[in-house]
Amino acid sequence: MSVFEHISFDAHEQVVFCHDRHTGLRGIIAIHNTTLGPALGGCRMWPYASDDEALNDVLRLSRGMSYKSAMANLPLGGGKSVIIGDPRSDKTSQLMQAMGRCVEQLGGRYIAAEDSGTSVPDLRHMGEATAHVAGVEQRQCFAGGPEGDPSPATAYGVFVGMRAAVAHAMGRKDLSGVRVAVRGLGNVGFELARMLHEAGALLWVSDLDDNRVRRAMWDFGAVAVDNSEFFDQDVDVIAPCALGAELDDDTCARIKARVIAGSANNQLADEARHGAMLRQRGILYAPDYVINAGGIIDIAHERPRYDAVKAREHVTGIEHTLRDIFMQAEREQRSPHEIADAIAEQRLGMTPQHKEVSHGSA
Repeated sequence: MSVFEHISFDAHEQVVFCHDRHTGLRGIIAIHNTTLGPALGGCRMWPYASDDEALNDVLRLSRGMSYKSAMANLPLGGGKSVIIGDPRSDKTSQLMQAMGRCVEQLGGRYIAAEDSGTSVPDLRHMGEATAHVAGVEQRQCFAGGPEGDPSPATAYGVFVGMRAAVAHAMGRKDLSGVRVAVRGLGNVGFELARMLHEAGALLWVSDLDDNRVRRAMWDFGAVAVDNSEFFDQDVDVIAPCALGAELDDDTCARIKARVIAGSANNQLADEARHGAMLRQRGILYAPDYVINAGGIIDIAHERPRYDAVKAREHVTGIEHTLRDIFMQAEREQRSPHEIADAIAEQRLGMTPQHKEVSHGSA
């Protein structure tokens, strides 16, 4: 099947397939839209089951980055890259350098940052072959975290976004006593759980790593939940902080919570279908690329000089953006993700004709 006919192809400006014989690198870089500026997005390393699965992921993620930057009022476009492989066994400094050479060939149209399966040291190895990496400066994030790690900023953005969602759906001024189920206790999910615990929320958690679950139980008094039963919990808020596309026909029907607000990208398996399904069930969904923008906002503030106060103020603005989206969605009787899409597409200068061509194969 042609890339142009792929269900997730959305009028992407450029899709580059990367290979290096010496290191075994197999990667893909997708640049979705550079209307507002160069495409900034993470470099993910994951043991994809197939090349098509990797292509689908990078196409969807890069589109989300365009919308994320637009909604965060950043002078950046949307891009993403993926490396096919197991980060625990296949990653080497030479592999990351090879990926850096691929990024360099794009001449600054794409800027890489860390993502699932990559770290700040990995990006520094990439930086040995290209100047077009971000999130590697030696500085302290306003929300904690060393060496330019954007995870604490992402978690903080989700925290304030969840506060806005709970206020709109439940009429609550704070999160004290609110029951929250967090799925995925990686760098973002665990930090989010800490913030929620300090705010007085009650936690239910699940993760593939039992050690992370036990740590959350010990540190936050969290209740451990089997991964297969996560969406059945009798809680107020579901926070997906792991893989995308987990909100599908099955899980949307099972959710008892009134709010969905998490850090995972592309949470809706089918945006139109499952966004409508949640709305019909009275479940408020915080559009993922709006609520999880804290990390890219924090990275964007690195240049020309990092100002922690301004970065924090910008990320806190996620709360106000979501409030406006929720209110407009209620007035127009539409899903929040539809409102967010419309605003982002207007800022990106997308025309109805563009949208028709972009989604013609969906």
